[in-house]
Amino acid sequence: MYPVVRILKEMLLHRKPDGLGVLDTHVSHHICWPWDLDLWGELNNGRTLTLYDLGRVPMGNRIGLTRALMKHRWGIVVAGASVRYRKRVTIFQRFEMRTRVVGWDARFVYIEQSMWRGGDCTSHILIRGAVTGRRGVVPPDEVIEAIGVTVDRPDLPRWVQAWIDADHERPWPPQS
Repeated sequence: MYPVVRILKEMLLHRKPDGLGVLDTHVSHHICWPWDLDLWGELNNGRTLTLYDLGRVPMGNRIGLTRALMKHRWGIVVAGASVRYRKRVTIFQRFEMRTRVVGWDARFVYIEQSMWRGGDCTSHILIRGAVTGRRGVVPPDEVIEAIGVTVDRPDLPRWVQAWIDADHERPWPPQS
């Protein structure tokens, strides 16, 4: 089940833009609850992906994206993801989530997120996201303008560009 109460809490805490820059890091804190666990007593890999929404949605509120989405009747989609799982998170453990935009190209925004327990990174994800409107994908530069900030497009880190390049080699539709 989707963590509705948790997302509402995060949205309430971060309901208004508060000066977080488009390229700044949003930090949030969470707990691994019993319903987040898999059969082996650790944070379920699919649930991890869902919990990453708890970082992206409030970050969007903080940078002014949510207002722009509502004003223009735009939506958001995840168009791809690459995730690494490295350390266990078990019942009632607290963890910190860090969320930041690493850059964008002509169509997509690339968001990096990580979960931390103590000084250890437990998982890390790169999300390729897009804003959509009636005409299809809204160019990120247009979205940035709608947010009302001026920021130069940063160069994408090499590892992000390598993932983009590798994904272009992947056949679509997949071979059955």
